[in-house]
Amino acid sequence: MIYSLLPKKFSGIKGVVKKAIKQRACPPLGAHVSTSQGIYHAWEHAAEIAATCMQVFTANQRQWSPKSSSDEDVKRFRDMRRQSAVKTVMSHDSYLINLCSPDAAVQTKSVKAFAEEIDRCLGLGVELLNFHPGSHKEKSAEWGLKTIAKQLDKMRPRYQGKGLTLLLETTAGQGTNLGWRFEQLAEILKLMKDSDDVGVCVDTCHIFAAGYDIRSQKAWEKTWQEFDQTIGLKRLKAFHLNDSKFGLSSRRDRHEEIGKGHIGLEAFRLLVNDARFSQLPMILETPCDLDGYGREIKLLRSLVGKAYIR
Repeated sequence: MIYSLLPKKFSGIKGVVKKAIKQRACPPLGAHVSTSQGIYHAWEHAAEIAATCMQVFTANQRQWSPKSSSDEDVKRFRDMRRQSAVKTVMSHDSYLINLCSPDAAVQTKSVKAFAEEIDRCLGLGVELLNFHPGSHKEKSAEWGLKTIAKQLDKMRPRYQGKGLTLLLETTAGQGTNLGWRFEQLAEILKLMKDSDDVGVCVDTCHIFAAGYDIRSQKAWEKTWQEFDQTIGLKRLKAFHLNDSKFGLSSRRDRHEEIGKGHIGLEAFRLLVNDARFSQLPMILETPCDLDGYGREIKLLRSLVGKAYIR
């Protein structure tokens, strides 16, 4: 196991992870973990919080031309994966990328950076690539959606059939950001010539801020019925788990710790107990350090099989 490769301070983690895996009803739970000082260190961080899935940045997300990992680091990343309890790895692309920027120079740099991100994921063996659809700025939403679909189609030979699935992330609806309505994500998929290797990642904070209520059983079912009718549940491939600092329909993207925001704990109890999503990776992006992620994963696992929470 990977634990033989970790520092001694992680020696007690093995039993915790095994116990989590045996809890079959519990979906894969993890967090966005650091890759500083070498991308392979992500495995150590994931082990420390007893994660069974994880999200990483494959390179510096705030640079247009970031330095890629060395061949040695990539090999170590792949080698350590074979010994890890983590079964699913997702990358989050650069915050700079905007596939529908009306600025030609920015769009050109975005396409290049996104293509390089795809190549890094393929090199590392990462199977999910999450990205924000884009912001149309002074253009129309219709123009933006068509442009995103067009750019994804151009990149299709780069990723299709190679074990990588691209995930359109739901957004909160700030400014001119696209993807805050299910209809917009459905339109991108419809406009693509071939979207077989493209799915959706739902961020709980984002959909709540966009106006989709998930705080009660009735609201929960209504939201997923709408998702299924508009996009299709088969397109849903992953979750970002975040509470929200602001209320329903605020259209403000501000994450909060699980159970401490306007969404509340009941929505997350509903999520981890929903059989439809039991195999989907659920990634924490809350404002926590690594220890905080560990506590949140324990909290979420404690909700499995639990009755209604007020």
